[in-house]
Amino acid sequence: MTNFLPITKQELLETGVSQPDFVYITGDAYVDHPSFGAAIITRLLQSQGYSVAVIAQPNWHSTQDFQRFGEPRLAFLVTGGNIDSMVAHYTSAKRRRSNDMYSPGGKAGLRPDRAVITYCQQLRKAYPHAAIAIGGLEASLRRFAHYDYWDDAVRPSILVDSGADLLMYGMGEHQITELAQQLADGVPIREITGIRGTCYLTNPVNTPWGAVQCPDYAQVCQDKKAYAKATRQQYDQQDEITGKTVIQRHRDKMLVQNPPALSLTQEELDAVYALPYQRRPHPMYDAQGGVPGIEEVQFSIAHNRGCFGYCNFCSIALHQGRRITCRSEESILDEAKKIIAMPNFKGYIHDVGGPTANFRLPSCKKQEKAGMCAGKKCLAPKPCKALQVDHSEYLHILRKLRALPGVKRVFIRSGIRFDYVMADPDDTFFKELVAEHVSGQLKVAPEHVSNAVLDKMGKPHIECYEAFQKRFYEITKSIGKKQYLVPYLMSSHPGSTLQEAVKLSLFLRDHGLHPEQVQDFYPTPGTISTCMYYTELDPYTMEPVYVPKTPQEKAMQRALLQYYLPQNKQLVLTALRQAGRQDLIGTKPGCLVAPDAKPRSASHPKQHKGGASPRNSKPSPRKKSRRS
Repeated sequence: MTNFLPITKQELLETGVSQPDFVYITGDAYVDHPSFGAAIITRLLQSQGYSVAVIAQPNWHSTQDFQRFGEPRLAFLVTGGNIDSMVAHYTSAKRRRSNDMYSPGGKAGLRPDRAVITYCQQLRKAYPHAAIAIGGLEASLRRFAHYDYWDDAVRPSILVDSGADLLMYGMGEHQITELAQQLADGVPIREITGIRGTCYLTNPVNTPWGAVQCPDYAQVCQDKKAYAKATRQQYDQQDEITGKTVIQRHRDKMLVQNPPALSLTQEELDAVYALPYQRRPHPMYDAQGGVPGIEEVQFSIAHNRGCFGYCNFCSIALHQGRRITCRSEESILDEAKKIIAMPNFKGYIHDVGGPTANFRLPSCKKQEKAGMCAGKKCLAPKPCKALQVDHSEYLHILRKLRALPGVKRVFIRSGIRFDYVMADPDDTFFKELVAEHVSGQLKVAPEHVSNAVLDKMGKPHIECYEAFQKRFYEITKSIGKKQYLVPYLMSSHPGSTLQEAVKLSLFLRDHGLHPEQVQDFYPTPGTISTCMYYTELDPYTMEPVYVPKTPQEKAMQRALLQYYLPQNKQLVLTALRQAGRQDLIGTKPGCLVAPDAKPRSASHPKQHKGGASPRNSKPSPRKKSRRS
């Protein structure tokens, strides 16, 4: 018997339980680590005295796997996993991925497309009247009518397609605690309509008063301005202080979103991370090589939640929220000691971070009473005058971690906001970051160099990154180290014309950067940038936005970021001509790509000694046909 939660009927019976209170179904492999939402929710329920059984990656082609434990006493809980199942399966070019980091051995194909919908439909076949609640990222970001990149169409709320009774959005500890209590008290799940951080469907006659009403599903399918308006309304009500109930009609039903759940207090957050996680995948996966998704996080510590960075292409604002909550120093050190005691720990804590590693404070002092400013960015295009910047507490924790016996190095890998670092008048943190917490390379995310594109991304202007870059290398040189910045850059984001893509290419040329990987903008469900991609409108100004959509243009923008690769030459040439930048075609210094060789005259071929044919006159081989 392991210390994991039961995954078989026999293991459940060995705990003295024949019918579990909850059956938790996930699209990921079963990993009992606090970086996995499934582990947090199941351990939290267990700590509250409920019995929980886990079904990880069930076979969805029949109901058999879903009937493993029978119908639970209180409810089925369903999640697609740590990421949206469609993102897990497909690249931004809609090509099928060859692996899945959250499956045993990295094997692809162990979860269905649209996992939450598929799992719920099989549960409804097996148990037509069972209580079903859905949560996790896939459910959270698809709670309203939303543009779906893979269908290239607007889909209804996932509550409609799944047939579930209740949706928990955001970080779910408060929601699941209150839901479990009401279910245990005998309240039918269809009558549980007052929990913050949840959504439900109801007859329009039961719609609560005082709600903000979005354009309905039929409207947002037909009218892109209505879709953009709905997106802004949904984001503007995503604050736990000022957020109101939001409603959106779906045919003969009304979708009701209650205001966001309250953030966990520090004491509550500490308690969540003190739960008895095994901190590894279930041993049933050992023979398959484990679960690759654990590798980056097994020796990492999450010290905060939320992000007031609020990038338009990021889902955090709509899921975790913009409010920062943090664990205590004692909680973080206790987790570090557990990591040190693990038999495979080699002395390196891989990360002390979160959505943004260097946030420990609210962005300003007024938030506790007034909430976050709707429609405004704390850091972009420039830091707000009310921004409070202080790295001292984070720095103190890092120093304590470095001093622990058995710790050789403590790295920061989850990403820092360089604009927040530059806003700090005290550069002590910057100096220690470079000296102590970088493993040769520091990854940062300027994302682009065109300020017009950065404005659509909700990112700071490039001058801030250039100042950060300059200071980084000054500090690196002063301590005698050779360390490098690795900038994350994105092609084809809304607002990026070919001319803007060329500017990004020139930035790479001027800085001698040759990125090995290029990130195409990926229109994932629920983000502001995805709204721009679909509607070609900025939801906050309603002004038109240029959107590169054709595969050819997206390929050209991507190729410009890797203009130096021979296989990209024709795409780069085409892009430069279309952008009117023929001045960058040539062999002179500063050019991006050489022109095509001029075809030689067929009647006057150049002769070589010995009568040999010139190399480039050799007939090219036929292209092999791609197998379907």
